Amino acid sequence: MLIRIKIRLKKTFRQTLCFLASKALLVLALSSPALNAWSYENNYLVGRGIHDITGPAAEVGLMGYANPDQKSAGIHFRQWSRAYVVAEPNNDKRVVFVSVDAGALFQSVFQGVMQKLADKYGDTYNERNVILSATHTHAAVGGQSHYALYDITILGFIQQAYDAQVDGIVASIEKAHNDLQPGRILINRGDLSNASYNRSIEAYNNNPSAERGQYNSAIQKPMTVLKLLQGSASEVGMISWFATHPNAMGKDIKLLSGDNKGHASYLFEKELKHSTYQGSNNFVAAFAISNAGDMSPNVNPDSEGRGPTSNRFENVRIIGERQYDKALELYDSATEQLTGSIEFSHRNVDMSSTVISGDFTDGNQKTTCVAALGESFAAGTEDGRGPDLFSEGSTQANPFFQFIGSMIVAPSQQDLACHAPKAVLLTQGKTSPYPWSPEVLPLSLHKIGQLGILAVPAEFTIMSGRRLMNTVESVLGEYLDYTVVAGLSNAYSGYVTTKEEYDLQHYEGGSTHFGPWTLAAYQQSFYQLASSMLPAGQSPAPNLQPVPFPVIEPVPRDLTGETINFQTGVVHDQAPIFKRIGDVVQNASSSYRKGHSVVVKFWSGHPKNNLRTQGTFMEVQRWNGSQWTVIANDNDWQTTYEWKRIDGFWGTSHAILTWNIPANAETGTYRIKHYGDRKKPWSGKIVGYTGTSRSFSVY
Repeated sequence: MLIRIKIRLKKTFRQTLCFLASKALLVLALSSPALNAWSYENNYLVGRGIHDITGPAAEVGLMGYANPDQKSAGIHFRQWSRAYVVAEPNNDKRVVFVSVDAGALFQSVFQGVMQKLADKYGDTYNERNVILSATHTHAAVGGQSHYALYDITILGFIQQAYDAQVDGIVASIEKAHNDLQPGRILINRGDLSNASYNRSIEAYNNNPSAERGQYNSAIQKPMTVLKLLQGSASEVGMISWFATHPNAMGKDIKLLSGDNKGHASYLFEKELKHSTYQGSNNFVAAFAISNAGDMSPNVNPDSEGRGPTSNRFENVRIIGERQYDKALELYDSATEQLTGSIEFSHRNVDMSSTVISGDFTDGNQKTTCVAALGESFAAGTEDGRGPDLFSEGSTQANPFFQFIGSMIVAPSQQDLACHAPKAVLLTQGKTSPYPWSPEVLPLSLHKIGQLGILAVPAEFTIMSGRRLMNTVESVLGEYLDYTVVAGLSNAYSGYVTTKEEYDLQHYEGGSTHFGPWTLAAYQQSFYQLASSMLPAGQSPAPNLQPVPFPVIEPVPRDLTGETINFQTGVVHDQAPIFKRIGDVVQNASSSYRKGHSVVVKFWSGHPKNNLRTQGTFMEVQRWNGSQWTVIANDNDWQTTYEWKRIDGFWGTSHAILTWNIPANAETGTYRIKHYGDRKKPWSGKIVGYTGTSRSFSVY
């Protein structure tokens, strides 16, 4: 504890000096062109890229709530991969950070991306210097994992969803690679207090009071923002790390969405910087997740896990705007420049059997456990309850649930003792022929100047994330002024809580796969990763004695070709007799007031026929006097594209397109156009079609 306080005071002192110095430089720079050029010298190569990763917009399970009835049925707005490459100009050292609008970044996706990058660039980009971090939106399709636990409610591995994600991530990195130019990065940090609440406060309060007192808050307030520039002053990108869940859409809405973090990105990219999302010169703004395991955006816990209002879409907007507003404030006021070397350290760790030194536990050597989920996992959270049969805080095993779990795989007495006080529901680490979740996990620490990025393959609660950052800072505090946890990176393995939180077995503790000492195993590993970054001959302080990494590094298994799928594909698409696909079912009215909604319905084809990547299923068009111009598509906040099956045997379906007319829309003549693809009966050929509403006036 004394070490933490000393480090914190030392960092605060350095940051104060840095802040005062940057302010002084800024004042001088405003009056001296020569000094301005010097104080903001380009010291890195900087590149950015963005690409569409939206998956199948119909009849594929969403990843997040494990609700088998929550299957995709349209698009709220599209999902993106946002990539950044930062390199030292005189050597090959570089780091890639990618923020992915996904429920989780599965190990299979990381492996697929690594293989494609190797084919393109050799060893330039590899598992040591690439971070793929999911935003954790709960409104994205699943089915990308090679592990059964994450595919059960999706009905198996979905190749189309996997390809959309892997290919889109690679395309965004390729754009960032091709965009590399001399540039610089400014950093800023500030508190945001109205975009989250602690949904597991009882577990949080079980942490030591002295530790909680250091932070004086049950939420993770700090937001860290990077401002990326190229050339003399060209603003090209922004990255924000902030701890809140993107699950405001809830477990019933079936439209694909980036949720609150995706909306914040849209406000920065489209509304502020006028990005088109096409080509390679878009401003790219990532709102990445950090240690948000117990941080919920549904800030009215008395309203069935909703908040601030009872309207899901309004909540997405409000929490997205709050993150955007704070990020913009920090972005505009950023003056401190990242300077110094780029470093990275990586290791694959078998989290199911890690021996942990007493320096990281209660003083005694401990071991992690084979992966298992507790009954509290099935209970769900305050803002996403599971079946009523289960409840949080379950530490007494229910014999019936134990019997059901044992039908899949029976835990041993050693397993039960290792996981105690967890009431084990499923020992998914012992299933055959392969575990249902990964145990060999990638951990990596990345340094860009005075910023440290801790890439972890799990959801860390705020206190577990704080402890992990403190561990790294205890070693590299002399070199790092900022640390951030990049959650859900390069693989996914549930949650990580503190030992004290684990003991109460709320949802997050029941979802901590590797037992009560999981966090300690991470702390030991990151202590070693941080120590490996020290200059030759320098020892870490405090000089702890971790159990060494195994001599032979474990390798994550590649289960390509070992997966199964229980979903049927599209058989065919048809319209009723005397109708054609693309015909209007419900047309627009002749006129609308601003602020009202236009709803148009068409006979349609199945969205799986063509994901329309980098394209759209709908456009709102305005007549400018000589031609129709596009003013919105299915990536815009004011539109929704919904798909509804009418008759499965005959293959009939509707596309329902909505435009919520903005209050500031131009008066004029408009129409709505639908784009789609149909699968012909008998031949199975897929052909494109369009449908167009009548023209209508807006006043």
